[in-house]
Amino acid sequence: MTDDTNTPPEKLKMHSPDLTQANIEKIAELFPGVVTEARDENGVLRKMVDFDQLRQELSDHIVEGERERYHLNWPGKREALITANAPIAKTLRPCREESVNFDTTKNLFIEGDNLEALKLLQETYLGRVDLVYIDPPYNTGADFVYDDDFAETAESYIQKSNQADRYGNKLVSNTSANGRFHSDWLSFMFSRLRTARHLLSERGVIFISIDDGEAANLLKLCDEVFGEQNFLANIVWQKRTSPDMRTAISQAHEYFLVYAKDATSAKAAFNKLPLSEEQKKNYKNPDNDPRGPWVSSDFTAQGFRPNQMYTIITPGGAEYAPPEGRCWKNIESAFRQQLEEGRFWFGADGNSVPRRKTYLSEVEGYVPWTWWTNKEVGHSQQAKKEVNAIMGKAEVFSTPKPITALKRMMEIASSSDSIIVDFFAGSASTAQATIEKNVEDGGSRKFVMVQLPEPTPEGSAAREAGYSSVAEISKERIRRAGTKILEGECHPDWNKDVGFRVLKIDTSNMADVHYTPGETKQGDLLSAIDNIKEGRDDPEDLLFQVLVDWGVDLTHPIRRETVSGKTVFFVNDAPYDLIACFDKGVSEAFVRELAGHQPLRVVFRDTGFESDAVKINVRQIFKQLSPSTDVKVI
Repeated sequence: MTDDTNTPPEKLKMHSPDLTQANIEKIAELFPGVVTEARDENGVLRKMVDFDQLRQELSDHIVEGERERYHLNWPGKREALITANAPIAKTLRPCREESVNFDTTKNLFIEGDNLEALKLLQETYLGRVDLVYIDPPYNTGADFVYDDDFAETAESYIQKSNQADRYGNKLVSNTSANGRFHSDWLSFMFSRLRTARHLLSERGVIFISIDDGEAANLLKLCDEVFGEQNFLANIVWQKRTSPDMRTAISQAHEYFLVYAKDATSAKAAFNKLPLSEEQKKNYKNPDNDPRGPWVSSDFTAQGFRPNQMYTIITPGGAEYAPPEGRCWKNIESAFRQQLEEGRFWFGADGNSVPRRKTYLSEVEGYVPWTWWTNKEVGHSQQAKKEVNAIMGKAEVFSTPKPITALKRMMEIASSSDSIIVDFFAGSASTAQATIEKNVEDGGSRKFVMVQLPEPTPEGSAAREAGYSSVAEISKERIRRAGTKILEGECHPDWNKDVGFRVLKIDTSNMADVHYTPGETKQGDLLSAIDNIKEGRDDPEDLLFQVLVDWGVDLTHPIRRETVSGKTVFFVNDAPYDLIACFDKGVSEAFVRELAGHQPLRVVFRDTGFESDAVKINVRQIFKQLSPSTDVKVI
């Protein structure tokens, strides 16, 4: 361990602050992708704002404009940015029959397009997620259940890259044919990563699985989305145990690319990994030190520091000076203090080069590195066996990741109560890993899984086993894993939450109104008296749309009661986060009864009041009885 007091002092800047660069840094915090490199009037490369890109960030239509700069570009990028920023008129509809412990669980399973899901989660989970893990399509064209080939047709690519007009006439001779295999994939990932970034907490990190096919593109894409200063690691995972003899060079690895919302905060929050039994065997006690087993380490450091250049005399009388180009790790007074404490080893004969002891009892763990072997975190075949063991069928999902690898991510980057998101849930390995990690340490981590109900291929093992979609595989695995886990031993502090609320993305429950005031007719006004779509007035559906729109936690306990003959929802414990009533005939006395609970929020149906007078008086009633309550209608 180095002595921080012995590091060289920082130099004074001796100039006033560069406010332009400071402002650029502030802009980079809000929009990492608009800060780029460009040459100034003197030809010097500097950080600068890409104003064309900034204009695009602040616009809801494609902004024209281009100049030479260092950045990642592809046909469709601006459309992807608009897609990421555009609002959607969707909602989340609860599905109790497919859920497990709907009323008590803190976990979510969202079925639908993951970009739409990420947008719907923006209010509720903004800045709350400590760990995101995703295993997106690798753009191979050969994935088992995903439509994993984002290659455009040559004609489409040529038009989008301005190489042909709308009649198909080529504008340039070089078709850049290779690029067409990447553009759609980049657009697909760009919009989702940009949206997911907002969910990350200040200490939050994202792990992304990828292989060599798109690794280089993904690295540059993440530099733009998260800022290259927030790159943490490109972990190499040894996924195989033996070479594939069918290939010229067998691919033995994939990557876990790691970025942070803020690298400084993430590193400060990272946990060290516990020592394995094999690692503990490296600690010995040849001198019977009363403090127990230890390992020794080099006591020299790189560089030349005058106050760390001194001669050490061993107990046997040998003299040692630092090797050329190096110095001792501490100043002499600190060395003498540690020497008196018996923290140095000079070899069995007392004449060897001094080495400093680190005791097993003092070790909190070890810093993870970027090489994850299959012995440590599992391999592809192990991951398939894990799915097969739970599902009772072979090959219902062909590309899962091993539970051990996912739990290692959680050990590093989550706390005991973190929210963990996986918006390419697949076979839901992340959900099972989250539960198992809680079982081990008594934590209360919560998961949010998102999966498109993409049909499984006809004739596939998944279809033959009765799973019509990938989402069905995901949900069933979580159910079965939860049941099996409850049968085993667990940490005494674990809350035994193996449930999940299923929420399905659907169109809004509210009627679409696209008329401007000048175009509205008398009939339109009459039809809009009740703005809830016909057949979509289920009160629990309406409640969840309110929760999404208002940013109320989607996992809060919900109690449904009958109050004065009307259905009322109480969300969370008193004082309630929300009280909702969507029945008609709401009277002033009923409003006063709800106001007596003094909730944080209350919502009614716009057409639910028994008279206009009651509707007008609602705010006044709450102002008198519960002034801090936010009152709204749908």
